[in-house]
Amino acid sequence: MSTSRIIPAPGHYIIRDDANGKVSYWQGEYHQSAADRNGISTADYIHAMHFFLTQMQARDVLMIGCGGGTLATMLAQSQVQVTVVDLHRFSFEIARKYFGLPEAVHCHVADGIQYLKANRRRHDAIVLDAFGESGMPPAFMQPDFFKLARSRLKDRNSLFLMNVIVEDDDDRTPDILVRSMRAHWGRVRLLDTDGWTDRNAVIAAGAVTNLKKPKILIPPRPGGAKLEKALDILDWRPVR
Repeated sequence: MSTSRIIPAPGHYIIRDDANGKVSYWQGEYHQSAADRNGISTADYIHAMHFFLTQMQARDVLMIGCGGGTLATMLAQSQVQVTVVDLHRFSFEIARKYFGLPEAVHCHVADGIQYLKANRRRHDAIVLDAFGESGMPPAFMQPDFFKLARSRLKDRNSLFLMNVIVEDDDDRTPDILVRSMRAHWGRVRLLDTDGWTDRNAVIAAGAVTNLKKPKILIPPRPGGAKLEKALDILDWRPVR
């Protein structure tokens, strides 16, 4: 297998499979994004969030954290208005150049919390997927942030989605976050998979009662069959 390695910024690198066009983006040892040649994600949690947003018919989505911008790319294909906020301009440059992030996606270089404070617009959904070399910034895991995010969502049929990295089955981080978020949303659910280390879990808050177990709506090529098996393992679980 022939691959190309590109360093777009210090500490950041792109690995591209020259045969099938699959692209991976790494920041140090942290895997930011992976997608096929058309920018369709190969990550199960991205497809889970895409399924939820599609199911609740979100038309205006704010994303905090860019990575490769794969979720924004997938939403834009369905004519969803997407705004992405990230601290680093080069994140958007990477997403557009290597992952095909469409020009229709609005990109803002800003701190996510400061952006929410300065912009009082309410959205159908807010997606938090912001990670750096040290993980998710602690400010995004505090009650004050959840209160702020709730105030920037529409009163009815809105959704807040949060990607959380779980070390192992003894890691109670997602459970603690769910309990904290319940002070601001009536319903909060946790999509997770026991038995795996360094896994992604999705916390969903707001209009979550009727959310179904996620399925792939836009399969990556190649990788669709493998992704389908991974996504099938994800399921709602009780808070511990």
